[in-house]
Amino acid sequence: MSKTPPLGSLRFAFGTLTVLPVGVTRWDREAARAGMMAAPIVGTVVGVCSAGLGLLLLFLGASPLLAAVGTVAVPAVLTRGLHLDGLADTADGLGSGKPAEDALRIMKQSDIGPFGVLSLVFVLLAQVAVLAQLYGDSWARGAAAAVVSAIAARLALTWAARTGVPAARPEGLGAAVAGVVPVGGAVAVTSAYLVISAALGPFFGGQGRVRAVVAVVVALVVAEILLRHCRRRFGGVTGDVFGGLAETAATTALVVLALGG
Repeated sequence: MSKTPPLGSLRFAFGTLTVLPVGVTRWDREAARAGMMAAPIVGTVVGVCSAGLGLLLLFLGASPLLAAVGTVAVPAVLTRGLHLDGLADTADGLGSGKPAEDALRIMKQSDIGPFGVLSLVFVLLAQVAVLAQLYGDSWARGAAAAVVSAIAARLALTWAARTGVPAARPEGLGAAVAGVVPVGGAVAVTSAYLVISAALGPFFGGQGRVRAVVAVVVALVVAEILLRHCRRRFGGVTGDVFGGLAETAATTALVVLALGG
């Protein structure tokens, strides 16, 4: 099988993780591997767009709270709410207490149950609250946090697609990307983006580089805990689980960046 060219990996990454009309030309395991390793590039672009709207609102005289709402809205729009929907469905599946087959069926239903609603409320409130705090401290701090959290969210997807993590269903996005990323590749990508996150550290004040790196690492650890729980409950990953992991990692990174002043 021919190696996926860089443009092909970006097409896969942006075509599956955003609503941008890039046109995915290949849908095989090789393309999935390259695409999931390029997921943090998508996170960087989404984070920059999110920060851009937040800064625009601040420039136009909006409050830090409104800027935070705009920043949180951008990823939801660019993903057509799929990550938030995945978070809600995963919460409903886990909260159901049902066996794997029944839990997966609950996750496929179009409605959202109480666990899903609560998860969405708390996650969105946390994201808006943290960004409002950081925008209130400094426009640059809020913008940098938006980028770092978006990177952390997509790194969680790269790790969730690593070798050894099975799919819970034989079809769907989860099955297409499950187990495609070699662990060494995930480590290399993470190392590169930890450096990028550290470069944004000065915006967070004293020890900012350390705080940015710690935020990403803690976000990945929390996402890994959730991933392992989902593997035990569902037998593997699904597209919904990927969405839940992304939102969990993004929120965790933001909370860590807000702690300590």
